[in-house]
Amino acid sequence: MSTMLNTDAPIFDHLPKAFKDALPQTVTEKLSTLDAEHEMWLLPPLVDLCARLREPGQQQHGTLASEGRAARGNGFLHVVTPPDTNPILENGSLLKGLRERALSDGGIYLHILGALTTGLEGERPSNIAGLKKGGCIAVSNARRPFRNDLVLLRTLEYAATFGMKVFFYPDEPSLSGDGVAHEGYIASYHGLQGIPWIAETVALSKQLLMVEETGIAAHFSQLSCKSSIELMRWAKDKGLPVTCDVAMHQLYLTDDNLEGFNAQAYVLPPLRSNTDQQAIRRGLKDGTIDAICSHHEPLNSTAKKAPFAESTPGISNFDTFMALACQLVNDEVLTLSELVDKICLNPAKIAGIHEQYEAIGGAVLVDPNLEWQVTAQSMLSNGKNTPFFNQQLQGRVVETFFG
Repeated sequence: MSTMLNTDAPIFDHLPKAFKDALPQTVTEKLSTLDAEHEMWLLPPLVDLCARLREPGQQQHGTLASEGRAARGNGFLHVVTPPDTNPILENGSLLKGLRERALSDGGIYLHILGALTTGLEGERPSNIAGLKKGGCIAVSNARRPFRNDLVLLRTLEYAATFGMKVFFYPDEPSLSGDGVAHEGYIASYHGLQGIPWIAETVALSKQLLMVEETGIAAHFSQLSCKSSIELMRWAKDKGLPVTCDVAMHQLYLTDDNLEGFNAQAYVLPPLRSNTDQQAIRRGLKDGTIDAICSHHEPLNSTAKKAPFAESTPGISNFDTFMALACQLVNDEVLTLSELVDKICLNPAKIAGIHEQYEAIGGAVLVDPNLEWQVTAQSMLSNGKNTPFFNQQLQGRVVETFFG
């Protein structure tokens, strides 16, 4: 039975009314007594706009069960996953079973990006009608290239006829090439092949112009450099139907973290410069950046043991996400209300699941002052690949109230 009793305590201030009203009375009574003890936050469920759960096709790194439980335990009830699995997510009739297993095995609601082109080969449109019928929330070519710009334009026009949103991960492969690190002093000093910031910005500028031409709604994920934020500001000022996000680790790590060939900090898009990071933080504060995703990419214990350039890119981010989110509030980058927008409410709107999100409800209890050490034992994810390993962090999900 739903109730509206006992929801006037300050702990409920950042939980939207629809979520408050759906909490059982036993939960609201329990939570009402917590405020007097010490600061706690009650947030709506987190919504992640990009996480790779490694299933299907890469179960050596993680599964729907392991990564679903890690997501849920860290406050994520809704997770968006890209189409570059094995097999590629391009058959709409098979997606229902994947969503059902994510819920039964991992306890999360999985929202799928279907393949924008057949086989993600960038040559011809996929069966977008079938993907829409199969329940895809949007389509994407992940970080895979298109054969040429005309294919991209025609594919976007085709997707627009079905009213499908497109998720972009901007990268111009002719510029990024085989790069493994941000092009700058750190990459040069270590002899690593660099990825210039312009590889992202050239792709983004081209994609924004095509959005303007086709009118398609688009979301740009994991922007990492100053010029990209400036371009998004321009696009929003023009009224283009666009949104964007940044990965949480980009707000706290830079290419300085690669020093000593630290493969744990190897991720694509690469960690950028301090200048880029400050620009991202400003874009987050002024609303240019709509959301923060985890960009969770768990890896097994051997994936990072090769030399830097030969190791596998990716950071396991579910477990450290909330601590870094708490730090954003402590650092006054965001207010708590703004944080809720960036990691809960805006992502639900961007994914087009807002009605379902409210109907399912739930709440996440966070202790923003809880200190804990990042260890193999304290991480719920199968992937222990994180540059924060063995560090002391502050802030963690202590309880979830999910149906």
